[in-house]
Amino acid sequence: MKKNRDQTTEQRILEAAEKLFYERGYAMTHTTDIAREVGCNQALVHYYFRTKERLFESFFENKIKLFIGALANSGNDETDFESKLRKKIEAHYDIIRKHPRLPFLLFNELSTNSKKISEYKAKLGETPALLLESFDRELKEQAQKGNIIEINALDLIATIISLNAIMFIAAPVFKALSNSTEKNYEKILDRRKDFNVDIVLKYLKPIQ
Repeated sequence: MKKNRDQTTEQRILEAAEKLFYERGYAMTHTTDIAREVGCNQALVHYYFRTKERLFESFFENKIKLFIGALANSGNDETDFESKLRKKIEAHYDIIRKHPRLPFLLFNELSTNSKKISEYKAKLGETPALLLESFDRELKEQAQKGNIIEINALDLIATIISLNAIMFIAAPVFKALSNSTEKNYEKILDRRKDFNVDIVLKYLKPIQ
């Protein structure tokens, strides 16, 4: 009799894999570890996902889309450029705060395996390039109107990602330097989101 796929078990495997991939990275995580975390046998992990690589690809692709999507899709219902940009920065910050190990995992895995960059670029197709071009045009229009300084989309996105990610990538360092408890650090993170938005918006303002 054919075995039926149990979505609850499949989801538990995905959640266990996500936890371990965040903690250890791809190379140091094994299907035996994932099975142990779930409380099932290794054969069941292979039944649902065939290989560790396929499981990681499913997880990693979703996280890339999550990381990029926060900037690409948020705030687009706003007609005012400043409000739109504010929502994009805040949404991106909130995604990282919800998944604080996400930036480190993305940067680490992509920087240590350049082949993956080409693979995921192919899977995403022309969408990132088209979004970048569209954002570039919008920035040029705003600059021509005198609303912002001249800046290209890549520079602005790199600035936003850097500002939003650093408090999570370097969290242990900042906590140690500031002698912060977890509760106090959460307050710092609350403050930091508004601070990042203000930095970007003030930077873009033309000098009067």
